[in-house]
Amino acid sequence: MDYKQVLEQARGNIGPYCKACPVCNGKRCKNQIPGPGAKGNGDVAIRNYDKWQEIRINMDTLCENVTPDTSVEIFGKKFDLPVFAGPVGAVKLHYGEKYTDEEYNDIIISGAKDAGIAAFTGDGTNPAVMQAAAKAITKYEGCGVPTIKPWNIDTIKEKFDLIKDSGCFAVAMDVDAAGLPFLKNMTPPAGGKTVQQMKEIVSLSPAPFIVKGVMTVKGALKAKEAGAAAIVVSNHGGRVLDGTPSTAEVLPEIVKAVGGEMKIIVDGGIRTGLDIFKALALGADAVIIARPYVTAVYGGAQEGVKAYTDKLKAELADIMSMCGAKTIKDINGDMLF
Repeated sequence: MDYKQVLEQARGNIGPYCKACPVCNGKRCKNQIPGPGAKGNGDVAIRNYDKWQEIRINMDTLCENVTPDTSVEIFGKKFDLPVFAGPVGAVKLHYGEKYTDEEYNDIIISGAKDAGIAAFTGDGTNPAVMQAAAKAITKYEGCGVPTIKPWNIDTIKEKFDLIKDSGCFAVAMDVDAAGLPFLKNMTPPAGGKTVQQMKEIVSLSPAPFIVKGVMTVKGALKAKEAGAAAIVVSNHGGRVLDGTPSTAEVLPEIVKAVGGEMKIIVDGGIRTGLDIFKALALGADAVIIARPYVTAVYGGAQEGVKAYTDKLKAELADIMSMCGAKTIKDINGDMLF
């Protein structure tokens, strides 16, 4: 199965909101909620994609002719390329009836493992979602990052209890989900966290903690102060707040502020091996890709996940060879125009 076949099959499974577009650029789904769009006008998801396209790279083939090594080690685990499948929740609501959240998480974790990467798993108000995610992560030898919503502290402790024996190599919280309405309706309310609150959460985490949803230097420094092992530069795929910059626009200044002191991952509009290369050249350690992996699951389950990952790996390796990078560590800012 190749990625073209994945897309064709996804269109028969994924409706009615996502169209499994050949280029997932946010333009057709824009503000489609329920669905993959945004609660506002959808301009940020489009901006995320467009800004990666504006970055140019420098070709340099006066180099030794070798097969590039796309592998990377993060938190003590080696992966075939610096890509993670992103966390997705409420798949029945947003992407169709084919899978439950529990089924989706099992497929994405097992498919990612087979493809040589790992997956972030989604969360939900139903504890069964995190229970199933923990079960799948355990089953597939810790090849997953459970991602917890910014609940109140008692709920967070319950989530930690569910995942503590899963063998996960890291735990994440998507604080950028603070704008989701169902969090604000909780008693006590969930949502944004102070540095002190985040310190407590980090101290309770059963594995290295990743703060997802950082879009400023100030936010990165707060995450560092709280003890986070990594951050994800993310605006939640442009789904929660209109008018923000793209992740590509803010990544360089965040790398300058905290690069080398914690792992920096970036998401938002990254779709190809070329986009991955650009993100790494800007200083990211790895990337997260979410929406296209949903399409991959709906288009071919585990086989679809592998087909898309293989496509990314081949693209990244080709670009590395054309720009003179033998390994991921060789990719740097001089390779950008």
